[in-house]
Amino acid sequence: MTWASWTTRGVYSGHGGVLTEEVGPLSGDLTVHTTWAEGTAQITVQYTDAADWFTMAGSPVPCPSEEASRSLHEAAVEAVRRGAAATVPTTLPGPDRAAGEPAAE
Repeated sequence: MTWASWTTRGVYSGHGGVLTEEVGPLSGDLTVHTTWAEGTAQITVQYTDAADWFTMAGSPVPCPSEEASRSLHEAAVEAVRRGAAATVPTTLPGPDRAAGEPAAE
């Protein structure tokens, strides 16, 4: 089984925070974690240094490669920074896109 994961601590959310499946919006000093395995990326968030993790709304998502999952993680971190009840980005920059997303023509 191939897998990868990334964690970014100290992400300060924009106004409106990030939307989670379990508890609704979180805001403030957050940690974003992405795990990719076998074509699927799972993105979770927590208050930095807290014990509980929450699923970012829209996760899990199809993700074709480890490289694409890294891009997805970076896009999720930026979405959290923007706030506005952020959810998992639906498109990735560049040639690696989430499965099911049309390529730019």
